Amino acid sequence: MYLVLLFVCLAAAPAAAADVDPSAVTPYSSGPQKMEEIVAGLTAGYKLPPLSDADKDYVINLGYYNCDHMAAASVGEYTGIYKALGLNVKVTGNGKVPEAMSAGKMDMAYAGWTTTLSAAIHNVPLFIAAENHTGGSEYLVVSNKIKKAEELVGKRISLGNEPETTNLNWAEWSRKLGIPLDSRQYENFAMSDSSEFLALSAGDLDAYIACDPWASMAVYSGVGWPMVTQNTDRPTGHGTCCKVCMNYNFAKAHPALAERILLAHTLCIQFMYEHPYTAAVIFSAYYNVPIEVGMMTFWRKFVDEGRTIRWDLNIDYMRNQLKTMAELHVRDDLNKLKVEDYVDLSYFNASGARDFKQFISENIDPVFPEGMDYKSFRARALAIDGVKDGEFPEYAELDRK
Repeated sequence: MYLVLLFVCLAAAPAAAADVDPSAVTPYSSGPQKMEEIVAGLTAGYKLPPLSDADKDYVINLGYYNCDHMAAASVGEYTGIYKALGLNVKVTGNGKVPEAMSAGKMDMAYAGWTTTLSAAIHNVPLFIAAENHTGGSEYLVVSNKIKKAEELVGKRISLGNEPETTNLNWAEWSRKLGIPLDSRQYENFAMSDSSEFLALSAGDLDAYIACDPWASMAVYSGVGWPMVTQNTDRPTGHGTCCKVCMNYNFAKAHPALAERILLAHTLCIQFMYEHPYTAAVIFSAYYNVPIEVGMMTFWRKFVDEGRTIRWDLNIDYMRNQLKTMAELHVRDDLNKLKVEDYVDLSYFNASGARDFKQFISENIDPVFPEGMDYKSFRARALAIDGVKDGEFPEYAELDRK
């Protein structure tokens, strides 16, 4: 698989050391690399046993939906990380993934963790297998006409169905902003994130709650701005967000594949942290947003809001999230559950994955430190992948064979 509209880092061999831009040199590369070199570097050092014939032939059904929290799936497919690990993976990205996972029709998915809990309590054999996102990058996006929170009352806003008891963001933010929790005080809609953005752009909607890239897209397009950013790092204890969930039937029948696809998950995240420009190009094509929006999105996730995309699961974060949900009477059908009953890290722990904090300390902190402004992040990302500003298209096109 190769990019049709490509860039220097994937089209040519790395330059000689003397010719390399110093800002392109990192702890993980001496300059721009081909895609094959990047993937080979990520997968090197893992002593993986041979797969059985049954595992080699098995097609892993992996799902995600169009939220930045789920971007690792598209990276794994396009870069060849899955294939490099000997995995045969069918990646499906659409708005029906949570439903398919809940029905037990997928082996693994990137999805909201309450989706997994909802399915599990209805006897679907799902469990949380690894961390994916600890919070941040969910927003209350408002049109540029809205300057103050109180101006939202009576306006057209997409909060989803029964947000008072189903949407923790709304339960928290309405209280924080001092506006009514009762969705009847607004003209409320239930729409997909991309449809919300299009409606805001057309002037048919005044505000919406969404994950990125739909806040960055509103800013990039000049049609709106994020009034509130999700912050799960609460004084009462850090909360959490989306997870990697897995089907127990798949994991028990193919434990070696379960372990290896979880290892792939960590390598995809490493790829995004180390090569955010290239990851943004992939993101652009899969999510149908400008490359610049992809870079803005990754800057928010990896630098501006902390290292919120990660693979090291913290069960206490989930307990804290359930506690907050209980306090605000959000998802009372779930918030009293013992979350550890629905978590199984045995497959992840057997995967041989690298320690996340060590990875960040050694590879990312020296290159993209927390607090780095977007302009500096962007310049460094372009240099690492050998791309000059202004020499890439607005949108990416991929040959996704």
